Amino acid sequence: MVTRPVALVTGGARRLGRAIALELAAAGWDIALHHHTSDPSDTVAALQAVGARAQAFAADLADEAACAALLPAVAAAMSRVDAVVNNASLFEYDNAESFSYAAMERHWRANTAPAVLLARALHQHLLARDGATGCVVNLLDQKLVNPNPDYLSYTLSKAALDAATTLLAQALAPTLRVCGVAPGVTLQSGDLMDTATFEQAHRLTPLQRSSTAADIARAVRFLLESPAITGTTLLVDGGQHLMAQPRDVVFLAGKKD
Repeated sequence: MVTRPVALVTGGARRLGRAIALELAAAGWDIALHHHTSDPSDTVAALQAVGARAQAFAADLADEAACAALLPAVAAAMSRVDAVVNNASLFEYDNAESFSYAAMERHWRANTAPAVLLARALHQHLLARDGATGCVVNLLDQKLVNPNPDYLSYTLSKAALDAATTLLAQALAPTLRVCGVAPGVTLQSGDLMDTATFEQAHRLTPLQRSSTAADIARAVRFLLESPAITGTTLLVDGGQHLMAQPRDVVFLAGKKD
């Protein structure tokens, strides 16, 4: 019997991860829904309602042992894993003046290292399945193309993940493709952004609208379904990367320091 492919979506219980999981489920994927502190029950029920096999898996990805154990646990429970979407992310404000080793380490452990471990684990799992192939999609950020010095530790961690996307695509081919999606202003996030600021920031693009969660979910699905694409990143941001911005949009949209 042919079974549906399985995608592990990290941080999948809410927000952007939930949108990605639902998009993939509707397209014929079963979903391993990673979560840490969020309650996954509503999202699991929504995935099952559209016909997907869905199961939640709890792990603190900043803990190396817990992260390393995640994909084998998914494979044991769901019989196969075909893709990983590295969506879980830490987004805390700092700048050059407030930067610290501790802030950098928190972002590295949340945003960069887990994606490398999960790609390696998926590659090993696919090799054991006699010729199976798969894909990793890393969630990046348009500000890597259009940099500004706000959110310094976060940006450095995403820059490292961008480099890892290229390096892993080289190292793990032909068994595993590794791609990226770089959103613009997609959902209200961080302590500095209120609803009015988000709405204004969302319009600060050439298209006068940035990405939505649905836009990002469709881009992830496209990459998973495109067997000739690896080592590249889709910018899905309404053209935000085309506009030079000296500060993060939360400040350009009128929010003060």
